[in-house]
Amino acid sequence: MKNLRTNMSEWFDRLDHRWKALPVEKQHSCTLYFFAGYVLITAGVIFKTVLDTAGSDNDMEIRHIENPALKKKESPPTLGDSLITILKNKNYEGK
Repeated sequence: MKNLRTNMSEWFDRLDHRWKALPVEKQHSCTLYFFAGYVLITAGVIFKTVLDTAGSDNDMEIRHIENPALKKKESPPTLGDSLITILKNKNYEGK
């Protein structure tokens, strides 16, 4: 982890030295290009969001919440006589 931190720090230092080596006019034009790209991306996202929300006809249906405990319980299928099943299993067990 410490090695990664030092490598990143060295990389950022190299980038900083390269940026400072550029002429001021070049730094200014690069900054303007990056800002213009940021503004275009932001405007695109806002435009897409407005289009998506304006065109949606999703209406929320509001109704009461039903209590699942009060629902009619379904009766389980009848299994037959369990005593006969137990006796049959005892008869077929190996001794």
